[in-house]
Amino acid sequence: MPSVAIGPVPQHSGADTEPYRGDPQLTKAELDPVVRSAAAGDQFAVHKLITMITPIITRYCRARLGRRDLSYVSADDVAQETCVAVLKALPSYQDRGGSFLYLVHAIASNKVSDAFRLVSRERSDPTPDVPEQNGGDNEPERHALNTDLGHRLNGLLGFLSNNQREIVILRIVVGLSAGETADALGLSPANVRTSQHRALARLRALVNQDGGF
Repeated sequence: MPSVAIGPVPQHSGADTEPYRGDPQLTKAELDPVVRSAAAGDQFAVHKLITMITPIITRYCRARLGRRDLSYVSADDVAQETCVAVLKALPSYQDRGGSFLYLVHAIASNKVSDAFRLVSRERSDPTPDVPEQNGGDNEPERHALNTDLGHRLNGLLGFLSNNQREIVILRIVVGLSAGETADALGLSPANVRTSQHRALARLRALVNQDGGF
């Protein structure tokens, strides 16, 4: 099994609803040939596949778990475990007409759930944080503000359905397109766009109800 190296991941400001597009396209047409070659043991394809999926896995885990350590578990550790699990699943992967992103999301979601269960068993607080920005300063006031906003935002996400929460994370934080998100969740792009619209409207209503964010 090749080693998996997770390097720096470009951060998304979260200030708008346009997804980050700094990564390779993750459409079925782009992924399928790479997945087939990687599953057949082509090491170059394995490296290319990991390069393609590592950023989205890392941002997803950071969005769900945060950038801080949860007891003995960190978001980047879970992302690393997810990448390894994806590689282990490659030899037995069968293309049945769906998208490889569906498998990637399923594995990442399960790894995140496992992390929360582990933290819960250790009686630690499993409350997630949104990804923090990599800034050049270490101002305590800024860190405290970001932490507070992270808790409040994740509290708001808790009011959404599971599907809506995953769509918001994959579209806004991870940066997938509507089509890529649809592939990852097994939905249609139209369903993703409709659910995203409703989710963001719900979040805006909650913010207004709370008197501002």
